[in-house]
Amino acid sequence: MNPYILTLLYFIVAVVIVVVGLIIFELITTKYKDWDEIERGNSAVALSIGGKIIGICVILAFSIYNNDTILSTAIWGGYGVVLQMVAYYLFDFLARKIPIESEMKKGNIAVGIISLCVSIGLAFVVGASIT
Repeated sequence: MNPYILTLLYFIVAVVIVVVGLIIFELITTKYKDWDEIERGNSAVALSIGGKIIGICVILAFSIYNNDTILSTAIWGGYGVVLQMVAYYLFDFLARKIPIESEMKKGNIAVGIISLCVSIGLAFVVGASIT
């Protein structure tokens, strides 16, 4: 297949998966709405969402590097979204002394940075396992 068309198709798949992932993340945060908080200038939420976007894209990149079909990349991308949700709940559970959603809504940058790091760090682990 023409590499320009293939790149366009991978781009479309990536955008769709990221958008679907962001919609899902918007639904699982119950104490605030991600994009409303970002519009208000809440940097903690922006960091967290940015980490999720980068995390999903890291998984997609590893999939593209290691697979030869758009379908397998889409499947890995969907799996990446699921694992990013698992990471979010794990972070919430492990940091149970800190009410994560409340702190994010307050704009606690430290919590946003840790959330970003969890998303990106685990994405590299998942990505490295893709064969």
